[in-house]
Amino acid sequence: MKLFDIADVIRSKNAGPYELTFDIIFKEFDMYRKVWENKVFNKQSFAKLYNIKEDDIISIVNFDPAKAIKITIARPICSGDLGETDVYGAQQHSPLIGFEFDM
Repeated sequence: MKLFDIADVIRSKNAGPYELTFDIIFKEFDMYRKVWENKVFNKQSFAKLYNIKEDDIISIVNFDPAKAIKITIARPICSGDLGETDVYGAQQHSPLIGFEFDM
């Protein structure tokens, strides 16, 4: 199953200068609930997808009223710092678009 096919919104953005957050908002409540209950997004799977340490994942939370999962990580490079290429963190969701999983 591809995340792109079951989510209305897949986005990333700043959560301050030192953190990035990823929002996944699902089309249907049932699919959102299945993804959350099956722990499709956990520290291990997200760390592997983004090639980061599990310790860099600050939180993975859900919000039922919005059919949403939010994942927050430590930014690899501070927003606006030398060598940083996405000041607003708005282009970091690309790996999620192609994310495939089994349930």
